[in-house]
Amino acid sequence: MNVYDSNRIIDVLKGSEYFPTDSPEKATLILINTCHIREKAAEKLYSDLGRYHVYKQKRKRNGEDSIIAVAGCVGQAEGEQVFSRAPFVDIVVGPQSYHELPSLLDRAISQNRRGFRETRELAIQFPKEKKFDYLPKVRANGFSAFVTIQEGCDKFCTFCVVPYTRGAEYSRPFHEVLEEANTLVSQGVREITLLGQNVNAYHGHQKNGSVNSIKLAGLLRELHKIKDLEVIRYTTSHPRDMTDDLIIAHGELEKLAPFLHLPVQSGSDRILKKMNRKHTISEYLDVVDKLVKARPELKLSSDFIVGFPSETDTDFADTLKLVNDLDIIQAYSFKFSARPGTPASLDLDQVPEEKKTERLKELQELIGKKQIKFNNSCIGSRLSVLLDRPGRKKGQLSGRTPYMQAAHVDASGEYLGKFVELKVTEAYRNSLGGVVEKSIKEKEKLFQEGEVI
Repeated sequence: MNVYDSNRIIDVLKGSEYFPTDSPEKATLILINTCHIREKAAEKLYSDLGRYHVYKQKRKRNGEDSIIAVAGCVGQAEGEQVFSRAPFVDIVVGPQSYHELPSLLDRAISQNRRGFRETRELAIQFPKEKKFDYLPKVRANGFSAFVTIQEGCDKFCTFCVVPYTRGAEYSRPFHEVLEEANTLVSQGVREITLLGQNVNAYHGHQKNGSVNSIKLAGLLRELHKIKDLEVIRYTTSHPRDMTDDLIIAHGELEKLAPFLHLPVQSGSDRILKKMNRKHTISEYLDVVDKLVKARPELKLSSDFIVGFPSETDTDFADTLKLVNDLDIIQAYSFKFSARPGTPASLDLDQVPEEKKTERLKELQELIGKKQIKFNNSCIGSRLSVLLDRPGRKKGQLSGRTPYMQAAHVDASGEYLGKFVELKVTEAYRNSLGGVVEKSIKEKEKLFQEGEVI
């Protein structure tokens, strides 16, 4: 979602005659979009700010405008504290208010030019009007795109800052999401990922004023009808909101990728209760069983937190057992990071840092083995891949498989933006390599003409 927000910030600023540059030393505006989920990400902000302050001072000596802005969830959570720790910052704007950036910038630049020693423009309120009502029309930037359909969360997991930085759950109106998706597809996008902090809690109201809202399953079915949209994904989901209609959609909608990110966080029911996750391991496994029955080829990824307050060796062993039992092909795993203001940060029974590090290493080794095993099992198979960007090497294109594996292939530029049938010839921990046999369109044409494929 931060990638989506950053792109929309660029869209907002284009209307104010700003455009991106690769050189922060020459930038009139340095804007850092931040995450507050883990302490490491938040602290990195202040390290970066120190470096950017040097650029600002140099531009000031040359009589040039220079504004430093902090956007996103750290700005929302820390507000005035950002100015206290980095008094050279001019603007702090939360994720619900970045549509206000043009006016914030105008005021900041005006104050700088008038010789104000410090400029402090702060916008971290949760406004009555939604930012989406004030953003410019979305613009495609490639062949795959993110579309935010939901923000905020009402679950209040005891480790999580999202309810405090993104607010209560809000779903964008159904017609707005469809309009944005259609616009992107008309501009060449072929793959869309729907975003939300709790995306499967989506319930968008209809334009006609009907009291009945459309849930995620209904939205997916409407998106499925868009002619040139070929792949649909969504993330991130909560197990409690994997409703039967959504599970059925996974079995019926061909364009819906056979891959689902479904965070579980721990394999211990005791720890899940302390996390306020509102599900048990048995309930989670029941959801997974229904999904696989609806779509047998579906694969999962998940999230895990180790070292949650009071986690015992037995609790951690339960997590390892769950990873062993689940057919997951990748996962994100982290040490518990106490976030200010969350209930878990106040728990006195914190796990020692060295114990957390030890457990994380063991868990990641197990996850890595499962990931490598699945990737190796793909060798010799044929997967549909949208080659949507140049690869790291010359003459190479890259994309994502249906299972979100990075795929790299030697291919000419004519295949950029096309779905190809990739014959997998190599497998690594985090990616696959292969050869392009034919583009999907070429294969369909040959089939229609009666040629043997």
